[in-house]
Amino acid sequence: MTRRTHDHPDLTRPDVLAPFFSTWRVGTPERQRLTVDAIARTWERRPWPAEGLRGYHVYAGHDGSTLLHHSQWVSEQAYEAFVKTHRQERVDEIDTAVPGIERLGLGRYRRYRSGSREDGAAVTPGCVVIVDVEFEGPDPDRQRAWVDAVFEALESEPAPHPGGIGAHFHLGTDGTRVLNYAEWESAQAHLDALAAPGDGVGSATAQWERVRNWPGLKSSTVSRYDHALGLVPD
Repeated sequence: MTRRTHDHPDLTRPDVLAPFFSTWRVGTPERQRLTVDAIARTWERRPWPAEGLRGYHVYAGHDGSTLLHHSQWVSEQAYEAFVKTHRQERVDEIDTAVPGIERLGLGRYRRYRSGSREDGAAVTPGCVVIVDVEFEGPDPDRQRAWVDAVFEALESEPAPHPGGIGAHFHLGTDGTRVLNYAEWESAQAHLDALAAPGDGVGSATAQWERVRNWPGLKSSTVSRYDHALGLVPD
């Protein structure tokens, strides 16, 4: 069966080899709430759809308009089997409850590197920050090199900002994107870090300057979310 959980997902699960992220635009905070409720009803009234799905989590955007979806799959093949047999009936029921949802696309990723503070496992994130980075054209070597450069900058950071719990970097399978799923104690802690000297969370160091001006870096967006719904097999 399907069980609801308030626990955040473990982004480092070794059996999750195909983590997916997608965004829905629903328009208003009220429609965010209605959509989350519709997802919960639709899934909880049905058996867990696939052995290869380890968890499904939904997050409400602080913009009051979007929902982030994170599904943890053991393989892309497991997801494709789910699409053929179970996905459409769920989509139809949710769309009947909340018409007009705009689905902005599914991103397929592989987790590359994670970092956390020593006591991070004991702290429940109060805010999830998604940093979505796009490069000009596919280049898996560039994806990995950029993430490695971020870790070098973090390790050399002269003034680490309080409130950060963990960061989980995922490489898009298309070779053009990197997604950082960052866990923070609170949204305010993240806002305070952004307001500190420097451009973004990092200080004005040569290492962070290298990260921000990486050759081929096309765009970088930052979005804050609250964990709204967790669904796991019972």
